Amino acid sequence: MTETTSGPARGSRAKGSKANKGLRIERVHTTPGVHPYDEVTWERRDVVMTNWRDGSINFEQRGVEFPDFWSVNAVNIVTSKYFRGAVGTPQRENSLRQLIDRVVKTYRAAGEDHGYFASPADAEIFEHELAYAVLHQIFAFNSPVWFNVGTKQPQQVSACFILSVDDSMESILDWYKEEGMIFKGGSGAGLNLSRIRSSKELLSSGGNASGPVSFMRGADASAGTIKSGGATRRAAKMVVLDVDHPDVEAFIDTKVKEEEKIRALRDAGFDMDLGGDDITSVQYQNANNSVRVNDAFMKAVESGSKFELRGRMTGEPVEEVDAKQLFRKMAEAAHVCADPGIQYDDTINHWHTSPETGRITASNPCSEYMHLDNSSCNLASLNLMKFLRDDDKGNQSFDAERFAKVTELVITAMDISICFADFPTEKIGETTRAFRQLGIGYANLGALLMATGHAYDSDGGRALAGSITSLMTGTSYKRSAEIAAVVGAYDGYARNADAHNRVMKQHSDANDVAVRVDDLDTPVWAAATEAWQDVLRLGKKNGFRNAQASVLAPTGTIGLMMDCDTTGVEPDLALVKFKKLVGGGSMQIVNNTVPKALKRLGYQPEQIEAIVEHIAEHGNVVDAPSLRPEHYEVFDCAMGERSISPMGHVRMMAAAQPFLSGAISKTVNMPASSTVEDVEEIYLQGWKLGTKALAVYVENSKVGQPLSAKAKEEKKAEAPEPEKVVEYRPIRRRLPKGRPGITTSFTVGGAEGYMTANSYPDDGLGEVFLKMSKQGSTLAGMMDAFSIAVSVGLQYGVPLETYVSKFTNMRFEPAGMTDDSDVRMAQSIVDYIFRRLALDFLPFETRSALGIHSAAERQRHLETGSYEANEEEFDADALAQSAPKAEQGSQAASHEETPDSKDAQRTVAESEAPAPAPREAHNSTELLEMQLGLNADAPLCFSCGTKMRRAGSCYLCEGCGSTSGCS
Repeated sequence: MTETTSGPARGSRAKGSKANKGLRIERVHTTPGVHPYDEVTWERRDVVMTNWRDGSINFEQRGVEFPDFWSVNAVNIVTSKYFRGAVGTPQRENSLRQLIDRVVKTYRAAGEDHGYFASPADAEIFEHELAYAVLHQIFAFNSPVWFNVGTKQPQQVSACFILSVDDSMESILDWYKEEGMIFKGGSGAGLNLSRIRSSKELLSSGGNASGPVSFMRGADASAGTIKSGGATRRAAKMVVLDVDHPDVEAFIDTKVKEEEKIRALRDAGFDMDLGGDDITSVQYQNANNSVRVNDAFMKAVESGSKFELRGRMTGEPVEEVDAKQLFRKMAEAAHVCADPGIQYDDTINHWHTSPETGRITASNPCSEYMHLDNSSCNLASLNLMKFLRDDDKGNQSFDAERFAKVTELVITAMDISICFADFPTEKIGETTRAFRQLGIGYANLGALLMATGHAYDSDGGRALAGSITSLMTGTSYKRSAEIAAVVGAYDGYARNADAHNRVMKQHSDANDVAVRVDDLDTPVWAAATEAWQDVLRLGKKNGFRNAQASVLAPTGTIGLMMDCDTTGVEPDLALVKFKKLVGGGSMQIVNNTVPKALKRLGYQPEQIEAIVEHIAEHGNVVDAPSLRPEHYEVFDCAMGERSISPMGHVRMMAAAQPFLSGAISKTVNMPASSTVEDVEEIYLQGWKLGTKALAVYVENSKVGQPLSAKAKEEKKAEAPEPEKVVEYRPIRRRLPKGRPGITTSFTVGGAEGYMTANSYPDDGLGEVFLKMSKQGSTLAGMMDAFSIAVSVGLQYGVPLETYVSKFTNMRFEPAGMTDDSDVRMAQSIVDYIFRRLALDFLPFETRSALGIHSAAERQRHLETGSYEANEEEFDADALAQSAPKAEQGSQAASHEETPDSKDAQRTVAESEAPAPAPREAHNSTELLEMQLGLNADAPLCFSCGTKMRRAGSCYLCEGCGSTSGCS
């Protein structure tokens, strides 16, 4: 990408200095004489974002300008989050060009002022290449860059901060203030409280100390009152305590006790749902908590021996505890409320480039940035799918050369930003300028692995992830050494030179022994090996410009900006996605990566089409036609029928960790059936495999479940008076003597039958009759009984969609091919029956949410990307045939009471039991809830009301881009 033409220098060059010749910048994507903006087609769009729960408009800006290939979601999020200026004024940005220019031109100017470039021509190439990469969603800086750079407000570029606190009231109060200012600026912070003396130690006055846990209350309350960055997101923070602190058990218990409080208050009638009115009374909810363990403690856990807790003032033992019991206490707490996480202190400091200055004691809120106290890190992430290429023969490869060149470009820009950046405190500014910590990372790893036919939990998947991570970090440090030759090494390098070069050798050695698996990862490993050899050579000659280069962050909002399918190092959430459409509306689509994966695995186009159709209908690949069972694992996701095992997540973290300066923001998802022992095993294996930090989340472990305001009102309205006992009985609505009906003949797996479906005159399915095989056979008798039971249920008001959701996908013989063009395959007779009934009687929106479409609709989806047809495509006959014949909500009038048995009432009640999933999806998380019939443990977005999804240790809203984290 670049070359240097100078020797080493100390410190940043003064403005206008000509002592060094600077960096030569090479063109990668751009053409001389042509601006990147002139190579794309621009279009105007209207951005109107509403809160779907109450219909209010959260944000509106019309006529914004974006390239035609940007998705609706990316346009909405960039316009609402990153455009500066008051909406409705001439000062408001209205084009992506303005946003990119505001940031990129600031970086170019700072680079020229501080002597980074060899000539104005190189500066121009730098500007154009950077603009091209952002324009084409190849990479993105972290959110504070887009918020602040090029504006009149402070030029804060960092998303992650680490603070420090000492054992004095002055320091503790400074902690509160500094944390609050960071939250106000839209970022997050972490710190270690282990310097504060424990509640088991004495004050100089003779009384007992309060201990760190008591001071956590004040900080938590402060964080809970601050919406970071105005209204963009709430405060994010990390609190760490060393495992040998005498108050460590009280620290572990903080959230467990609050979880018990939530249960008690909920049972007493208080609104304790996530985002509820009364949840604010619960303490310690605004921070992620982690226990910092060392090797001595983990070895004591393995051997079952005692472990000493030491006083903060003297370092002498205060108490001796059973290491296994303390470890189990951590696992029990995490099993109940996901906290505390665990950080491995000796592993972290083994990879520390600046130990002579101080130890690494804490991390940012999402646990990926780990370095000195009172420091910060600015992040940027590369979109890995942009580097996957297919040749003319259909063979795939990862473009390692172009990936390395873009990495060099981004690292250069990130280092330049420190030259002009502002910081929330003077101490953070001093440390950051002296050590220049950077955090380049990537997004879309999960999508890349699936598209290349790799299971997330496989040797091939881990090898590809490891090789890319190694190449990224090796290239970054190589570039850092080249920049050091131009503008000097970081100020703290001289004192830490031996340690820094030792860590570079550790990275290089890990690269050399890594296992090569296939044709995709092997060339990337080769490129990484070459990069690390250059690192060792250039580092000894020039030193390094940056004490840290890489992390793997959650990539929440910027992942949406780049139209990434997966965030950070995470696997795909599900195979079917929720997609917003231009002009309004939305639809569900099968991930674009699925066909690429099937092609890589050798499937033919007609097989790929059938498998994709199966996924669209069922939401998973199980029993998909032609798909070999050994390939199922390629399509495993974070959630769903085939979800990745907890150890699969840990092994992926371990594959990437040796090639990162920092750590990885990731939560290990565990099924609801997981035990405390399972959590213990995850924490133990995380240590053995060399990860730096882990957090677990057991599904459905949290008490508070998000509910819409409407649902809460309905819940309160349905609650009977305490002193009254009200018995609700279903009322049967009988069909008249003459009723319209449809008779359908069908064949399922060779078994023939007839179905007659009769309706109420004012629409609404009222009864079903099924005839199978010969009269008097067992199958015929069971079908007769089944059809009577369904008919009675329909007449008592059980919605047809309830039957459809319960009986579709039920598997038993006979099963297989049918003679129905709309339902080509059926897993059983009842599977076919209720799919046919859904197509004949349910409105499009209802059955589409259940994944049921006609052949014409599926064909339309393949041709236009939409299941829905325009009105002009229908003639009168087609419209009459496709119109829904039933609307179950119309069965409210003219009911007839009959004294049926309690058994019948119970059957109907069970049929009517509401599923926890929403009826209408507004993002991928809610769509997945509908498919799986579950309620995802995630908060509602405080900006737009949609269900958020996990992004690392934090949460991300796909609707508006808000995050609960710091990146």
